[in-house]
Amino acid sequence: MAKTKTQRSLDTWTEQEWTTPSGKKSKDTGEVYGPKNKIKALQSSAKGRARLARANKKKREATARGEQYADHGLHSRKKKA
Repeated sequence: MAKTKTQRSLDTWTEQEWTTPSGKKSKDTGEVYGPKNKIKALQSSAKGRARLARANKKKREATARGEQYADHGLHSRKKKA
C-alpha cells in the first residue's frame, strides 16, 4: 500500500537533522530548534540572523512564562479549518 501525503511528509521531517543555531541543547540556551539546513540558511545573511534573533527572543519569553511552545514564525504551518 502506498503511503499517504501526510506519511511521506512525516518521513521527510524525521530524516532531517534538527538543531539550534548554537548547536547546544535548546533547554540550556533557550534557542529555537529547527532543521539544520534552514538554520544554516538563516545564519548566512544579516536578514536571516535578525529573524533568528527575533525567534530566539520569542522562544525565551515563552519559556519564561512556562510555555513549552512559542509562536516564533520560523516554521511554516497550515491553518486548520
